Amino acid sequence: MAEFCTHCLRLECPADGTDTGDAATDTGAEPEFAAVSEAFPTRRSQAIPLALAIGLASSLATNRSAIETLLKDVERAGTDPLLVLDRLQRDPSVEPAIDLERRQHQLEQLLY
Repeated sequence: MAEFCTHCLRLECPADGTDTGDAATDTGAEPEFAAVSEAFPTRRSQAIPLALAIGLASSLATNRSAIETLLKDVERAGTDPLLVLDRLQRDPSVEPAIDLERRQHQLEQLLY
């Protein structure tokens, strides 16, 4: 089970791959993506691949193929991932662990 920090947008997975015992997972409840930002999509089909792509963006060279696939999934689900990244950069409640502006430019080149 991976955890996505709603403040720094960091994706963390347990090193041993074990479940963290998250209450949302135990109860079957939906993750609260609205807690990230008003700019972040709340539909699972958009939010999960976007969260994964942002989490993997810290190592763009290593994760290029996966990030490209995830961002295309977000687009197919009806959300512009680059627009979301732009809005996240402007949200004062979000302090990304990575330079979103720089990554946004790189991801734009990757997608188009």
